[in-house]
Amino acid sequence: MRQQSRMQRFEKLWAQVPALYSHDDPGHDFAHIRRVVETCTKLGAMEGARLELLLAAAALHDVVNVPKNSPDRARASELAAARAAEILPAFEFPPDEIAAISTIIIEHSFSLGRKPSSLESAILQDADRLDAIGAIGVMRCVSTGVKMGAAFYHPDDPFAERRAWDDGGFSLDHFFVKLLTLRETMNTPAGRAEAERRSEFMRGFVRQLASEIGVAVPAERL
Repeated sequence: MRQQSRMQRFEKLWAQVPALYSHDDPGHDFAHIRRVVETCTKLGAMEGARLELLLAAAALHDVVNVPKNSPDRARASELAAARAAEILPAFEFPPDEIAAISTIIIEHSFSLGRKPSSLESAILQDADRLDAIGAIGVMRCVSTGVKMGAAFYHPDDPFAERRAWDDGGFSLDHFFVKLLTLRETMNTPAGRAEAERRSEFMRGFVRQLASEIGVAVPAERL
């Protein structure tokens, strides 16, 4: 099948994707999907990935929305892959490509903790994790925390100097438990460079927050 016709399949799929993300989770809505697809397009072109498979996986990687505090959260990518396998035949994706796309979706997951087995899986991992950091990462972290009933930060010990981290209870804790570690998990050179740039923004945000609430950031935290 010619590359042009392959991408035409994706374009037909893409036209239907917004309707698949009609829930009220701003961290995994269609805007998130569009950002991840755009990042995959850039990284995929740079790395020589199979774009028709990568972009289909990016478009459907969160098609099953599992709340962060659900016991099924670690299975979210597997559930999304299964749903993608139901959707893709209508857009003329053959079984071997559906199997490849399903694997890419499964392996992108942070919660599942799998190493990518293909370039496309590596790129989707990078793109999805990049969307969790930087300015958009701050917005996503806080909005998710609000939905889960978390406070912005611990009022007496914001940087967990005398307590254990609790990123279910305090959004700022999530910066240190997960978000500021993501740059270390990037697979591609371009992903690592962008992750460092976005992480530096978040470190600056933390310093600014600390100054506004009248505390010092412990040196070992940043």
